[in-house]
Amino acid sequence: MSPRRNPVIGIAAATLGVAAGVAAGIAADRAGKHRAAMEALETPELLDITPDEERVVVTDDGVLLHVEVDRPAQAAAREAADGATQHDRPEELPTVVLTHGYCLSLRCWVYQRRALKDAGYRVVSWDQRGHGRSGRGEKDSYTIDRLGHDLHTVIDQVVPEGDIVLVGHSMGGMTMLALGEHDPAFVVARVVGAAFVATSAGGLMLANGGRVATLGRLMLERLGPGVLGSLAHRPELFTRVRRVARDLEHFMVEQNSFASPVPRSVVRYTADILLSTPLDVVNDYLQTFDGFDKRPALLEFRHAVVLVFNGRDDILTPPSHSELIVEGIPGAEHIVVNDAGHVIMLEHPDLLNAHLVQLVDQAARARAEQIEVDNQPRVRRIVTDVAKNRRQRRLQTKAAELARARRGKRSRPKGA
Repeated sequence: MSPRRNPVIGIAAATLGVAAGVAAGIAADRAGKHRAAMEALETPELLDITPDEERVVVTDDGVLLHVEVDRPAQAAAREAADGATQHDRPEELPTVVLTHGYCLSLRCWVYQRRALKDAGYRVVSWDQRGHGRSGRGEKDSYTIDRLGHDLHTVIDQVVPEGDIVLVGHSMGGMTMLALGEHDPAFVVARVVGAAFVATSAGGLMLANGGRVATLGRLMLERLGPGVLGSLAHRPELFTRVRRVARDLEHFMVEQNSFASPVPRSVVRYTADILLSTPLDVVNDYLQTFDGFDKRPALLEFRHAVVLVFNGRDDILTPPSHSELIVEGIPGAEHIVVNDAGHVIMLEHPDLLNAHLVQLVDQAARARAEQIEVDNQPRVRRIVTDVAKNRRQRRLQTKAAELARARRGKRSRPKGA
């Protein structure tokens, strides 16, 4: 993927202040239109999660990868295993391994980690090299193939035995395919389920344009990708620019990441993750997307229960990419969400959570009952009005809380 077609780079370039006056006006206008919706969606729910265990995995080229493990309560694990495993034992349940995308980190999975853990499953999430709390590699190590080896290393050291369900978003899904290409026997033996979330198997151009992606391309045509390298040597300047352009930054992140109103706290959270990735790392990864094509590796997942999940308004990996994945994996279930963008796990977490929990349960049952899933018919569903229904549920919840509070006040004795 060339720098000119990368919306994430558009975000970074925007923070430099290029055309800041015009864009800030757009940001203010959009914020005004969506303020009511965003406030209605605001929630006190914590966005961060405390892992039960933190690990450091060392790759064969010496990079330290940060890994976090979430372990379910025993009662939840027993309930999940009941009828889903051959002997109804929690230790027979698959472990879920979450792999994030380009410029993100394991923090992006906060909702999914909590939901999967509550459902009784052990969850492993990790920061790809150069991202989050993981160490950096050499410049030429920022390739999809190298990431596939890293994923293999994480599994070897943190999940050395037992069944696995792989979940990958964007570059994380590409990482899964690199693993399948590198070691197909490993995938057949260990992987019972796979979710490809807003990702691509290659063979198509990434990013289909759109107003903000076009703005990013125009900026880079004027500034050149060398801007990233220059700013990488002056992180204090980039930090100052980010403070000055905070509203603009949030606007750009919202435009590139989401296709429906989300809580303002989620926009801020996403912006902090995206723009915490070192700029030289952002730049060094770009070359690996050019000519990326792992479509033949899709067949290595044909034995697994597979979910393909994407937003119709995703500007980085539009639905045509998911269609190719579905074509390459017989029996894959395909969910298309109409009002959803690229960072769909933070935009519509409840919907994705439900499908992931269902996926893991189906994968465990298929393994226990030795079902040949590649003989199952393909299922494609389009989900609509998710954002509208989410707002209505939130307003109904607040109305119910207000009614309870009023009843409580009326029931108190006078003078209490």
